[in-house]
Amino acid sequence: MMAGWSEKLRRNGFGWGLVLPSLLFLCLFTYYPMLKSLWLSMYEKNLATPEPMFVGFGNYANLLKDEVFMKVFGNNIGFAIGTVPTSLALAFLMALFADKAIKGRGLARLSFFYPNMIPMIAVANIWLFLYTPHFGIMARLASWIADQPINLLGSPDTVMGALIVMMVWKEAGYFMIFYLAGMQQIPKDLYEAAAVSGVGALTSIRRITIPLTMPTTLFVAVVAITNSFKLVDHLWIMTKGGPNNASNLLLYYIYDTTFNFYDQGMAATMTVVMIALLLIISSIQFFGWDHKIHYE
Repeated sequence: MMAGWSEKLRRNGFGWGLVLPSLLFLCLFTYYPMLKSLWLSMYEKNLATPEPMFVGFGNYANLLKDEVFMKVFGNNIGFAIGTVPTSLALAFLMALFADKAIKGRGLARLSFFYPNMIPMIAVANIWLFLYTPHFGIMARLASWIADQPINLLGSPDTVMGALIVMMVWKEAGYFMIFYLAGMQQIPKDLYEAAAVSGVGALTSIRRITIPLTMPTTLFVAVVAITNSFKLVDHLWIMTKGGPNNASNLLLYYIYDTTFNFYDQGMAATMTVVMIALLLIISSIQFFGWDHKIHYE
């Protein structure tokens, strides 16, 4: 009896020893900052109050009255709506082409994935040049279509659309890799049986490929929505959130509030709101789609 418990303890201890370093990093850099942000969100801590003053849910109430926050929050929702479905659809089409291509399959995969290999700061500088009025090709194309000079990053009406185009170009190739892996797991005899039965290519995609890649779609959708809230490096290079906060996103506004306005209490409150929003959206996606997904 004792020998059995000793063997079980040794085996479990070895397993916990393997995961302990990762668990330690997870606690230090994920759970502790989350709990610290939750604690700070209950306090007023800024230049006017160097010593934290407990205000309960006062920061949350003030946040609802902050017009800039509401505008930034709306910007981020619109940014997610503009980037996520488009990136997923484009990634699916690229994966479909890369999977079915007879010639140049390796080149196609490399070409599609290459934008993801470029650091975001470099991507921001590249697209900043493309959007430069009078010189950038995208700016000249927009001016030709509108038949008048257009500053894509300088106008509140066009800046968010310009950033969405850049982000879709950057991320679609990354999501394509997951779709490509999912498509390669689909048994080929399903397509052969469909072809023998006289089913067309589009019907095969609708009836076979799309349903059997739904687990990939669920995973990629969660990652894409998370990225739409956390990828803000490009704002520092391209717009600084302007003009008039038209391109400002939630994480950049949190950074601005913390390090430029030194309002840690309000920044922590916005952080908690963002985390809660992402958890709610991810939960809705998972529990809403999970029972409709074919895992086998």
